[in-house]
Amino acid sequence: MHPRIEDYALIGDEQTAALVGTDGSVDWLCLPRFDSAACFARMLGDEDNGHWRIAPVGADRCTRRAYRRDTLVLDTEWETEHGAVRVTDLMPQRDRAPDLVRVVEGLDGEVTLHSVLKLRFDYGSIVPWMRRSDGHRVAVAGPDSTWLRSEPEVHSWGEDFATHAEFTVKKGEKVAFVLTWHPSHEERPPLVDPYDALRHSVEDWRAWVSHCRYDGPYRDAVVRSLITLKALTYAPTGGIVAAPTTSLPEEPGGVRNWDYRYCWLRDATLTLNALLAAGYQEEAEAWRNWLLRAVAGDPADLQIMYGLAGERRLPEFELPWLSGFDGSAPVRVGNDAVNQLQLDVYGEVMDSLSLARESGLSPQPDVWALQSALLDFLRTHWQQPDEGLWEVRGGRRQFVHSKVMVWVAADRAVRTLERHPELDGDLDGWRELRDEVHREVCEKGYDRDRNTFTQSYGSRELDAALLLIPRVGFLPPDDPRVIGTIDAVREELSHNGFLRRYSTDDAQVDGLPGDEGAFLVCSFWLADALHMTGRTKEARELFERLVGHANDVGLLSEEFDPVTGRQLGNFPQAFSHIGLVNTALALFGEDGAG
Repeated sequence: MHPRIEDYALIGDEQTAALVGTDGSVDWLCLPRFDSAACFARMLGDEDNGHWRIAPVGADRCTRRAYRRDTLVLDTEWETEHGAVRVTDLMPQRDRAPDLVRVVEGLDGEVTLHSVLKLRFDYGSIVPWMRRSDGHRVAVAGPDSTWLRSEPEVHSWGEDFATHAEFTVKKGEKVAFVLTWHPSHEERPPLVDPYDALRHSVEDWRAWVSHCRYDGPYRDAVVRSLITLKALTYAPTGGIVAAPTTSLPEEPGGVRNWDYRYCWLRDATLTLNALLAAGYQEEAEAWRNWLLRAVAGDPADLQIMYGLAGERRLPEFELPWLSGFDGSAPVRVGNDAVNQLQLDVYGEVMDSLSLARESGLSPQPDVWALQSALLDFLRTHWQQPDEGLWEVRGGRRQFVHSKVMVWVAADRAVRTLERHPELDGDLDGWRELRDEVHREVCEKGYDRDRNTFTQSYGSRELDAALLLIPRVGFLPPDDPRVIGTIDAVREELSHNGFLRRYSTDDAQVDGLPGDEGAFLVCSFWLADALHMTGRTKEARELFERLVGHANDVGLLSEEFDPVTGRQLGNFPQAFSHIGLVNTALALFGEDGAG
């Protein structure tokens, strides 16, 4: 059987990440960056597309697995008729080159294990040339080279274009493997001591977690989410990828398969809020600084997403040699949504920069000039239709959430000038813009007969993003229109107790065939909205159900199918974990603030 999405666990070094299955196989790894081509792509194809499995001979799924407390170090254990063994997986913080470290330790008895390393560069399509050198197995293909070694050295051999090894460990014995990547035109980087790397990784992660200010209910889930966000951060720039994967399907066998290895502006404010509230000022500043660099330039050229270092060109294409996760094709690289107009991102950027200013992040030059330029652009463009938050491919519309975020942009500019009169700006003009947008949304985006805001002007469809109306301050939580919208969204977009982001019954909205699961962050938004409107008991019950559907190591994908109980979409998903952190802080913040 093909592994399920929830069968995977994440390890990483804050520049890339690997996914490790319950069978002990590393099935996804892009080197050297999150958005580089994968050298293990079994997850999106089959074993011939690259993987690295270490497991007891004849064993399948592990007996148990878990992260070491407050770390990203993964322990996977098997109990066999001959004994018990543990495989510890990690990617240590890199100096120059990325390393994948796998430490095998005998726990009881005597266990024979088999390792099979099948490298396939360029997303599973290129078989490298293999050779031996100083006790290493060296792979080279084009720009890529890897070195594999073990300590102590174990016998290995080549078979079926893969490197095999078989060895036995008794209780207390250890064998460590290290796979190191480097550009093929450069010399081999310095060797990493695998046991020192393991010790330092545990110490470093626990030191980082010690700064977390939250100590309330569901602390383990909150900390796991924060560690995941840290792991999805590209350390050289501070950008945070939406997920480390591409093309994990929103519907099994469907075509809604997208590349999420980029940085979205839509996540900006919620990410900043989660990091600041949890006590991670340094990470918040790095994210804010990435944002400033990425959006610099003409406001008309603002994109909805960027590359890890702020790259603008992310062309989308398909990889026909990969069959897709469990047969869900096509597999896509790049994302054409980068070319869409989404007016909500202007509000996201304005809100994020305002939050950064009011939270005491170190001031940066020209931030206010940038914000003023964004407002000047919105003045003349806010009435345009756009593709909206969810990047629909069915044509532009007058999406209500987009207009609400235009209001947010104007509102934050007005509030900034009111608090900081030393700054220059058109206070009266921006107030007028804010009021005009508010009037239009309430007139054209609100269905009086049903007492709910709608997905777009004149539409009867709803949208889970409408739940953010009270959160951003567009209307107070006790406004009857807010309460009516929450109730309508909850009823019409419900999917076995969770929320879809919108209805996919009308293919004209998003321009795509098929269906999708419940969108997890939307269910966290519902919990927030219920809490804000005084229904805290219901909010906490929903939060508990959501946390209960994380996988066995606490990770969440983008979506969830409550009928089959399977996770769907790219994994793990930053947006889902941001939602978990923010909702926990909202529900239990007073009890858990450290």
